[in-house]
Amino acid sequence: MGRTDRASRLIAAPRATVYGALLDRESLEVWLPPDGMRGRVERWDPRPGGGFRMVLTYLDPADGPGKTSDATDVVDVGFAALVPPERVVQRAVFEADDPSYAGTMTMTWRLTAAGEGTEVTVTATGVPPGIDQADHEAGIASSLANLASYVEAAD
Repeated sequence: MGRTDRASRLIAAPRATVYGALLDRESLEVWLPPDGMRGRVERWDPRPGGGFRMVLTYLDPADGPGKTSDATDVVDVGFAALVPPERVVQRAVFEADDPSYAGTMTMTWRLTAAGEGTEVTVTATGVPPGIDQADHEAGIASSLANLASYVEAAD
């Protein structure tokens, strides 16, 4: 599980605003699901050592199969580190019977000041081999685009 997937985006909002959207339950439900999915947070504990459980559902089940069921991906996420307003480190474990999705994936969200905005870089390490790299990077980019739309509209 040595693969690393990565995506980044310049967001026209201050780091504190972006960081806040990373740690707000309602915000996450809106922007984190990539295109073609919706999300629901079932458990929420935004502190180091805490985390959340998210159910991602395909809007069109034909776009599946999901990792947990034909139409869903369920992921338990722990907050390994929270460094406002610079970094959020998450450890994600998918609920799946298929061993190709097993293991803990680390997602590091780095926020770097860039002029009047924020460069957000997401690095995923320990990516389970069942997750296609191109699809995963496209999904991360989609979530970043959603994050940008969300915080830029609010700012």
